[in-house]
Amino acid sequence: MVDIRLSGVRKTFGSVVAVAGMDLHIKDGEFVAFLGPSGCGKTTTLRLISGLELPDSGTIHIGERDVTSIPPRLRDVAMVFQDYALYPHMTVHDNIGYPLKVRGTGKTDITQQVTSVAEKLQINMLLDRRPAQLSGGQQQRAALARAVVHRAQVFLFDEPLSNLDAKLRLEARAFLKYLQQDVGVTAVYVTHDQAEAMSLADRIVVMNNGHIMQIGTPHEIYRTPANTFVASFIGSPPMNLLDCRADGRRILVTHGGETSAMDLGLAVPDRAHTLGIRPEHIHLHTEPIPDSLPAALYVTQMLGSESLVLVRVGDQVISVRIFGDEIPTLPARLWLTFDPQRLFFYDAEGDLLS
Repeated sequence: MVDIRLSGVRKTFGSVVAVAGMDLHIKDGEFVAFLGPSGCGKTTTLRLISGLELPDSGTIHIGERDVTSIPPRLRDVAMVFQDYALYPHMTVHDNIGYPLKVRGTGKTDITQQVTSVAEKLQINMLLDRRPAQLSGGQQQRAALARAVVHRAQVFLFDEPLSNLDAKLRLEARAFLKYLQQDVGVTAVYVTHDQAEAMSLADRIVVMNNGHIMQIGTPHEIYRTPANTFVASFIGSPPMNLLDCRADGRRILVTHGGETSAMDLGLAVPDRAHTLGIRPEHIHLHTEPIPDSLPAALYVTQMLGSESLVLVRVGDQVISVRIFGDEIPTLPARLWLTFDPQRLFFYDAEGDLLS
């Protein structure tokens, strides 16, 4: 097992900066997910680690080796692609065993290793089929088996679950996490699906426009977003963000040309520009109470053991999560109060204020 180090790595495509001077240390045996919107640079970063792209500047180390200019086949990495990249003319057995064949491994050894890995991934009954005869989930496991049999030092995953249906994706997440822990290999995973990143990764690297916006555990990323980009990207629905300013121990919240004063019982940072609060930390009231924010009911959504209530505050829609098996009957007019211990304040640049 090895760690991965990126130092000052930069990659551009014409005038587009895909990766802007990245410094990152992925620890030995760690599962790290790159998360961000399309075009943020996460896949380019993965391709730089794999050797499919070369950086304009900076260095990449896998273990003790500087692999910055080394071709992919010499980096000892295994990559699982979004489309699985299985050879359509080969059987599942031959697809899985291909990395061993390239190394010159004997046929008997190839069969033994392929059979062992296939049994572990529960696809041993599919070895004589071709990829076109497999379901999406079976193709995914075949691609994973090929990566495992390769016995690479690093696993690289490029949105490998995006082609699966919702139920199979949930099963595949659990399996991937189990597999990575069982093999103990360093893994880098690219996704735009925050549920995948949160459920799989030891740490998440949130990216935007080629820059790292925050690195942390799933708990840290969700509980303490470092800036308004992360706050608005992480969470389903994401954190509510409201324009505000400090007024001593009160905040003044602007909504639809009006301003409401709320005494939260805590000191508000002088440079507070934006207030952030998660939907589960807002309380609904059917009667006006002191230090509350007036709102109008917009729509309610039943989500099983919880419900999502969307309200309008001025021209902004605010999400409120309430727990219970049934959607309560709510009046058109509501008032909101906030859990003061769950508030975040951001400055005019969008950075978290301590």
